[in-house]
Amino acid sequence: MAHKLLLLTQDNDKYRQLLSHCQLPELTILGDDPSSICEADIWFAEPQLAAPLLNLGSELKWMQSTFAGVDKLTGSRQRRDYALTNIKGIFGPLMSEYLFGYLLAHQREHAKYKQQQQQQQWAPGNFRTLQGQHLLLLGTGSIAQHIAQTAKHFGMTVTGLSKSAVSKPYFDHIDTIEQLATYLPKAQAIASILPSTLDTENLLNADMLALLPPESVLFNLGRGNVLDLDALAKQLKQQPKQHAVLDVFNQEPLSSEHPIWQCPNAIITPHIAAPSFPEQVVEVFADNYRLWRQQHPLKHQVDFIKGY
Repeated sequence: MAHKLLLLTQDNDKYRQLLSHCQLPELTILGDDPSSICEADIWFAEPQLAAPLLNLGSELKWMQSTFAGVDKLTGSRQRRDYALTNIKGIFGPLMSEYLFGYLLAHQREHAKYKQQQQQQQWAPGNFRTLQGQHLLLLGTGSIAQHIAQTAKHFGMTVTGLSKSAVSKPYFDHIDTIEQLATYLPKAQAIASILPSTLDTENLLNADMLALLPPESVLFNLGRGNVLDLDALAKQLKQQPKQHAVLDVFNQEPLSSEHPIWQCPNAIITPHIAAPSFPEQVVEVFADNYRLWRQQHPLKHQVDFIKGY
């Protein structure tokens, strides 16, 4: 059976080139004209571009998201009569590089020594080793498991919190996310890799943030809705030894008026912790397309109710 593919990305030409090299049988890649929306039974799409067009896709049977986060497509008012798959399994190494790059730079006081270098000043500091420190991961999926594995190489103790508290590799301990208040005061480093769902909305609110240890480092790498950014900005000003590294926000780009920009103990990056490399995304799609043709279950299929 022949299939028609619609591309809805910010780099359609790149993806069209990569997909054509895959030589996927019985797959026609449609052009970018509006009529393609009604013709395609398979969409290869960025969620924010696909969401407003969903109701026009009369032939849509399966959508491959090019991102891991699909919250734009899983709202209660969005249609759910098609298979939705996302990208998993490629972000763990990238997210680990990001987290430990910033965590090690903080612990080893890189910024301090750079400043001293500019002043020709020789003054050894008092860095802390990661060995024996407690890393708390909010989320225990594939990305969190890779981060946990990396943390074990540095001799850290790793706790994971999830909805189900199902045991996963590389964690010393796993509990339910409802126990967040119990674990926050014990952690030197905290990282959220949670998806955007009703359950995670504003999870790291003012009350929870107040439980963070005085010299802790907080990372938000999953979704912006998990964190009360206003409350964090106030807290960082009151707790100058606390630090935050933030890559995701409710509003992107982050408003230039937000006070978090002015916090010297915050690092803000523009959602670049783990980008989707087109070659890897196409490989995931190609594997799924072969499964789709054989009517086998697709990899990384999203549960519309859970939102991930």
